[in-house]
Amino acid sequence: MSYLGAIISLLVIVVTGRLLLKKYNPHAVLLVSGMLMLIIAQVLNYNLPILKDPTGYSGFNLFRYIKESFSKTNAGVGLMIMAIGGFVAYIDKIGASNALVYVAMKPLKFFKKRPYIAASVVIPIGQLLFTAIPSAAGLGLLLMASMFPILVNLGVSRLSAVSVITATTAFGIGPASAITASATNIAGIDTILFFLNYQIPLIWPLSIVMMITYYFVNRYYDKKNGFEKDIETKEIELKAPIIYALVPVLPIILLIVFSKIFNFFSVPISLDTTTAMFISLFVALICELFKTKNIKTVFDSLKTFWNGMGNIFKTVVTLIITADIFAKGLISLGFIDGLLDLAQNLGLGTIGIGVVMTVMIFLASMLMGSGNASFFAFGPLVPKIASKLGVESTSIILPMQLSASMGRTVSPIAGVIIATAEIAKVSTIAIVKRNIIPLLVALVVMLTYHFI
Repeated sequence: MSYLGAIISLLVIVVTGRLLLKKYNPHAVLLVSGMLMLIIAQVLNYNLPILKDPTGYSGFNLFRYIKESFSKTNAGVGLMIMAIGGFVAYIDKIGASNALVYVAMKPLKFFKKRPYIAASVVIPIGQLLFTAIPSAAGLGLLLMASMFPILVNLGVSRLSAVSVITATTAFGIGPASAITASATNIAGIDTILFFLNYQIPLIWPLSIVMMITYYFVNRYYDKKNGFEKDIETKEIELKAPIIYALVPVLPIILLIVFSKIFNFFSVPISLDTTTAMFISLFVALICELFKTKNIKTVFDSLKTFWNGMGNIFKTVVTLIITADIFAKGLISLGFIDGLLDLAQNLGLGTIGIGVVMTVMIFLASMLMGSGNASFFAFGPLVPKIASKLGVESTSIILPMQLSASMGRTVSPIAGVIIATAEIAKVSTIAIVKRNIIPLLVALVVMLTYHFI
């Protein structure tokens, strides 16, 4: 019976993927597929996810999953994404994005003839930021507000720009990462030691590999799609005071300065992404007040922020919620358990088990759109496997935890892909096509470099 659920979930995955490729409404496809798997799991007496507040009737509980998913998402990552979406809309309206591009283009003129080099350089820079801002969707949207317009003006396509921005979240490393915290807890190793002695030595060659592959992949696809960069040399017209150039990058500055990693202040100050967005919004409002000298105009301009939040909710947040229901359906039908049983029954050695587990986590993250969900399912098995094989847990858990975030970067239902696609006005599938080759190359290089 355990494999029946896994087989059914595979069939649902195939049908869901086919419908998405045929451009069926993704919200409806994911919601219906997820609910169908939950219903089948209930009929087959599988263990469904635990509800915080069950209704008392199993039929109604299926719909309580939707309610709880809305509550959980809107109170956490959903609010953060909406706040960033509203902020992006507002800074565009007041001309702050234009000011940033105007300022940045001065020193970056060198890259006008080499835009794909500039795009590739974003990857290691963004990865450094990711250690301080460990939210994939949060960092992705912050870079969409700051780096995206610069890259587009340098001469790469919107797809190329958004692909390298999502690539910055491919490696969930650093003390602030939830996956790292879980991995170090499972392996019984100090977080800082794991970061310095294990993660960094493996990450730097992978970053170089990704820079090179993204350079060629993006250039190839842009040429194939008939994209022609604007080769005009005329100056960008400044539409706002030059000081406005600081506004789009202010949230990033705040999150780095008040990051737990650096501890610049004697009294710890905790600042999350959503709070940083509202602080930055009020700074932008003050700037507008000084510029216009009209408080009514400034108050009216705030409508842009609320509208931006609403647009992100109806397009991005609702899709993340339906993707969460889809992931719950997969887990309920024993899809992850089936993968785990397969890995344990293959009878492989240390390298074989490490490779199989790493690849399975990568695939699970792709299907569920969440690196955390896949790693939290597979990770706890590592100590038992390591003890049987007579090796350290870190030798297996390191590539597994990295592959979890790598798989998320090529998932069309991942929050970071959905959110950045909406801002860039491109499809999630198009981003995944750009990401799949560099991430597969990085996965192969990681497995080879680590195990051989």
